[in-house]
Amino acid sequence: MRSLFLVLAVLVLLSYVPPVRSGANAAVRKYFSTCWRMKGVCRRSCLKVEMFYILCDGVNLCCVVKNHLPQMQ
Repeated sequence: MRSLFLVLAVLVLLSYVPPVRSGANAAVRKYFSTCWRMKGVCRRSCLKVEMFYILCDGVNLCCVVKNHLPQMQ
């Protein structure tokens, strides 16, 4: 009888474990997402050595190192 309760308890606990997905999670993908010809990084705010060039999506900025930006004439 105890083993039956143990099996039921294990099955209940296993039903609450979220399914495993392969690959990087959403936070890692968002942090390392690139933009503008693979020279920029999508972030909420740019570092001091970077400049905002375009928007990645509605929230994030495409931060590009100043040397990689096109020259303004």
